[in-house]
Amino acid sequence: MSLLQVKNLRVEFPTRRGTLVALDDVSFDIAPGEVLGVVGESGAGKSMTGAAIIGLLEPPGRIAKGEILLEGRRIDNLPYEQMRRIRGREIGAIFQDPLTTLNPLYTIGRQLVETMTTHLPIGPAEAREKAIGWLELVGIPAARERIDSYPHEFSGGMRQRVVIALALCAEPKLIVADEPTTALDVSIQAQVIAMLKTLAREKGTAMMLVTHDMGVIAETADRVAVMYAGRIAEIGPVREVVRQARHPYSQGLMGSIPPLDRRVERLQQIDGAMPRLTAIPQGCAYNPRCPQVFARCAVERPDLLDAGTTRAACWLYAEGKR
Repeated sequence: MSLLQVKNLRVEFPTRRGTLVALDDVSFDIAPGEVLGVVGESGAGKSMTGAAIIGLLEPPGRIAKGEILLEGRRIDNLPYEQMRRIRGREIGAIFQDPLTTLNPLYTIGRQLVETMTTHLPIGPAEAREKAIGWLELVGIPAARERIDSYPHEFSGGMRQRVVIALALCAEPKLIVADEPTTALDVSIQAQVIAMLKTLAREKGTAMMLVTHDMGVIAETADRVAVMYAGRIAEIGPVREVVRQARHPYSQGLMGSIPPLDRRVERLQQIDGAMPRLTAIPQGCAYNPRCPQVFARCAVERPDLLDAGTTRAACWLYAEGKR
């Protein structure tokens, strides 16, 4: 059974010039212990999807259509106070920059203890011991001595480990990790990603991992959803998408990664740029950049179609085409 189900999600932003559609007909699910990678260029809708799930859309943004279900219970239409109780306890979040996630005026211990006493039936003394355990679990050395330190006393990699502990300490069922390694150097990125993957497996926590990096997706995720212009372009097992991407956009993303097993003179480049919300093309949004475009692509928008072991929103996989 799926832990999280997102069904036909549509997010709109009313403006003076009309309504902008940031997400349109986005559907996917995540099982307990599964890592779903969500990848695409800036503006594809990755972070917007995470914000909608957490209930942190910036006004005037709104969910105009669709449903978000957590263990079969609809959460997208809950009042603010009910959703606030779900955040932290049932859904944890890891954001890009630990300096903006952590409160610089409070010690890391206070922030961990406050999170646990808010969401779990435990007192401050027990919460403090648990906080030390979480800091040790995420790799903070001398956790008992450093629990009373402030965020600025840690390096960037250590701060991000604290943020992960903060997201996990109330034992949520789902983690939304939005570019959790962007602010870190490459060696620390690898450590943090490996730790997230291990914790998801050991704790049975479902995870939505948002990133630009297909390499991170290939190393971490079980399945991957490739997003473009507010829609899912392709979704399927990560090994299949990495080895044989079906959607032309997914192929372009994979072609831009340097291969390790051979030398190439030049990497593949996707011409053009992600369309603005005010200028999303008719038909398939990718058609102005697509090297395999044909007449139908410019007038009719495809739904996700079976494409072997994955599903791709591309007319190439309509009946009789391939």
